[in-house]
Amino acid sequence: MDVRILIVQAIAFCGVRATGIQSVTNPEGCKSQNQGVRREDRADDYGQPASDIAIMAVRSVKTILPATRPHWVGDGFNVYPTFADLAFTNEISPFLMFDYAKPKEFPRTKKKLGVGKHPHRGIVTVTLAMQGEVEHGDNVGNSGVIGTGDVQWMSAGRGIVHEEYHSRKFASTGGMFEMCQLWLNLPASHKMSKPTYQPILEAEIPVVPVIGETVDDACVHIICGEYNGTKGPANPVTPVDMWHIHINPTGKTVDIPVPTGYNSMLFVRKGSVTVGEDGVALGPQGLVLFKRDGDVVRVTTTSPETRLIVLQGEPLNEPIVNHGPMVMNTQEEIQQAFSDYYAGKFGL
Repeated sequence: MDVRILIVQAIAFCGVRATGIQSVTNPEGCKSQNQGVRREDRADDYGQPASDIAIMAVRSVKTILPATRPHWVGDGFNVYPTFADLAFTNEISPFLMFDYAKPKEFPRTKKKLGVGKHPHRGIVTVTLAMQGEVEHGDNVGNSGVIGTGDVQWMSAGRGIVHEEYHSRKFASTGGMFEMCQLWLNLPASHKMSKPTYQPILEAEIPVVPVIGETVDDACVHIICGEYNGTKGPANPVTPVDMWHIHINPTGKTVDIPVPTGYNSMLFVRKGSVTVGEDGVALGPQGLVLFKRDGDVVRVTTTSPETRLIVLQGEPLNEPIVNHGPMVMNTQEEIQQAFSDYYAGKFGL
């Protein structure tokens, strides 16, 4: 197929806030590294015993984004553009885009379902696998399969060409498929860095109790960033927290710490919650963006076995210019990105 046709396809799905899938480990279970720690002995993020924790200011709700309508990315990923009109804006920096493929049954097939070769420059793509498997390959020489609970962290840097498909094993058996894909912006100083690829297995992602709770009631899968002294395995360029939080009881209230100045968002993957001191309701596939006016995000579950994805990061405060799979700081840089791609310079 002519490479320009593939580029047009890539621009089409990226322009409607899409590019794939994502995954998270053992999405229904909590396995703590700290099960022997008593509640009264746990420390907060400032090293204080739980009994001495100061009252923290609760962040206010800025924007509620209800569940969006889905569209297909290639023929393998039926995704919901979760950020909607906030995508590619500084309101959610350093995050750019969030596509969620909710659980969907795929029959077994001999077809290669997914997205063919397409380029990226200036961003990081993060794929979280909740159910099913995704196979990755790129022109830098990276390849592999991520399955339930695994994560793929790919920095496009100055340019990479990759493809994403249901794995051959998953395609041969069929089954339930659930993924997410997030795009993170790279700062101007790193947009022309060398492309990197980091596969993260489920076993590498630490799971700890929510502060003040037992691991059976509420736990945090730390993909990126630090929670209560435990760091996740991902290696971001700028400060980012990416946590998958499991809260099992109904009516449980937890406070999630937010570093000063960070943008903070919460996505309901499963279940339902109220957020903030005013108890704003949020249902499945809903997303909330908080104001930068407090130290914690308050969440109360209104259904059992709730699963939340928490996204927090230090804003870049830089211009965002995007066109399809390229995200740079100026229109001239976008034009140069496409020129470099057509000249075969991506992946070098």
